[in-house]
Amino acid sequence: MQLNEPVKAVVFDLDGLMFNTEKLYDEVGGALLDTRGHQFTTRLKDAMTGRPARVALQIMIDHHQLDATVEQLQAETDQIFPEILRQRLAPMPGLLPMLDALEAVSMPKAVATSSSRSYAYAILGSFDLVSRFEFILTSESVKEGKPHPEIYLSAARMLGIGAAEAVVFEDSEIGCRSAVSAGATTVAIPGEHSRHHDFSGVEFVAESLEDPRIFSLLGLE
Repeated sequence: MQLNEPVKAVVFDLDGLMFNTEKLYDEVGGALLDTRGHQFTTRLKDAMTGRPARVALQIMIDHHQLDATVEQLQAETDQIFPEILRQRLAPMPGLLPMLDALEAVSMPKAVATSSSRSYAYAILGSFDLVSRFEFILTSESVKEGKPHPEIYLSAARMLGIGAAEAVVFEDSEIGCRSAVSAGATTVAIPGEHSRHHDFSGVEFVAESLEDPRIFSLLGLE
């Protein structure tokens, strides 16, 4: 598999791509809505996935016309989520071997997530991964959230490369649209929550970070 530009760096999304947090978010969304007499449907999940928390929660409010504010739902989330994470947070298949393989060839890598800085550092810190990345971009790092390309254009600039020289791993349609719009080579690695998403423009859709095509793309064979 040949690219127009040599790969000089890799950028990872976080939720649902590096960790099983999207599945855990389903539990939180269900809990928030169950007390209000509503269900956390696939349609709502699709609309929220990949977006900054404030935007996602506002979508939830608008979808069900909830008598609640973003701040109220965020406060409830902050109460519910930590215990769920403590009990069930886990890396996605192939993540740790992929990081080892990239480090073996000194390939720079970064994280670009729609989540908050405190959350991203807490998740990565749970597995002592923060120091293994050049930097971590979060919702506070940009003015425009995904699907706007700003976060991936910023990542490329901070890595000192053109966006076309980066390979981005994403699990959602919103995230892939962001990376593709930035001009990065994008690989979709959907989970159960996003297998039905539209991944137009990506290099290919992989089953997991263990997919041999990823290693071929990165020259790690």
